[in-house]
Amino acid sequence: MKYAYTILYVDDVEKTISFYEKAFGFQKKFITPENDYGELISGETTIAFASNMLGHSNFTKGFKELSIEEKPNGVEMAFTTENIEADFAKAIKAGAKEYEALKQKPWGQKVGYLRDINGFLIEVCTPIKVQK
Repeated sequence: MKYAYTILYVDDVEKTISFYEKAFGFQKKFITPENDYGELISGETTIAFASNMLGHSNFTKGFKELSIEEKPNGVEMAFTTENIEADFAKAIKAGAKEYEALKQKPWGQKVGYLRDINGFLIEVCTPIKVQK
């Protein structure tokens, strides 16, 4: 088995793809002609977005839509970078909201938290240095 996708349900797939291109430098892989599903080129595991409307058609038992006005769900995506200050600021300039400022962790990693335009939590961090 292989972890292939993370699919996030959003109000506007096209707007969300555009945000991730500007904020984090990912590239659009594709968006369906209906604009209800799209993917980013993001490495080995694909980040995908589907419309809330598509989600409601997929899940007969329903699901909780995320709101930027409410506290975030206890799930985050983490993006590593060597240029954390610049990349954190770039994401904010593109429309992300700072949730927790950049902090140095005891194990040497620098970490900060953002919320994307939909309210999803995003960790921006330096890679963990493996001690030998």
